Amino acid sequence: MPQTVLVTGASSGIGAATARLFHARGFTVFGTTRAANPVSPPECTMLSLEVTSDDSVRDCIGRVLSQTGHIEILVNNAGYVLNGAIEETSLAEAKDQFETNFFGCLRTVNAVLPSMRQACAGRIINIGSLVGLIAVPYSAYYCATKFALEAYSESLWYEIKPFGIGVSLIEPGYIRTSISHAARTAVGLLPAYEGPRNRVTAAIKNGVEKGGSPELVAKAVLQAATSRNPRLRYRVGSDATWLPRLRKVVPWSIFASGLRRQFALDAKA
Repeated sequence: MPQTVLVTGASSGIGAATARLFHARGFTVFGTTRAANPVSPPECTMLSLEVTSDDSVRDCIGRVLSQTGHIEILVNNAGYVLNGAIEETSLAEAKDQFETNFFGCLRTVNAVLPSMRQACAGRIINIGSLVGLIAVPYSAYYCATKFALEAYSESLWYEIKPFGIGVSLIEPGYIRTSISHAARTAVGLLPAYEGPRNRVTAAIKNGVEKGGSPELVAKAVLQAATSRNPRLRYRVGSDATWLPRLRKVVPWSIFASGLRRQFALDAKA
């Protein structure tokens, strides 16, 4: 019997690439999207899911379980980027960011854990980010959600390992997806931050356009899902590999100076 995979945020980018790869390897794949009436591509059955809603998460997980009887692999990929200086971002916008990127993950995990514990098997794979290891300016709350996902996934690993359930965190660097184009911008923009904010946003967009393919991340997800002894963390891309290492060995003042230069934070205009 094929194993069942549920991938949140599967309408494009990393989620879509992951769904395609698992389908090609013979898994039964369900993907989710926020669209009310999703159209299912050939590689998976698409379900409507709003990860900020307890009822929506319960209904979605219930539909999959009613059709297959089991969910062996959960891939938490749903999320978005919020751009803006900390002072420009309202508390409501920050809370919305956490509701989707962090608490959305918690909701889906809590919904699948009972069936996984009963089966004494399962894999939970959370899509983190390089910015969950190294924060960047003008995306503070996006970075904060990914930092939170690091701690959450590590704690979860300890707690559910005795039940035969694995937890892995995928940490991609720049990946060519629509995430920067689909990013939200804080409403309360201030002229004082306009220059550096625009330069940082442009630099990140350029990095995304030159980044690795979503298929690289999908391969790491598949490895975490199928390995007999999966690692807790999988870094994807050279930037995700060497930057955290550099951060550990280089004095903070030097590392921070290099990041400021990369984003042209001290430019006059």
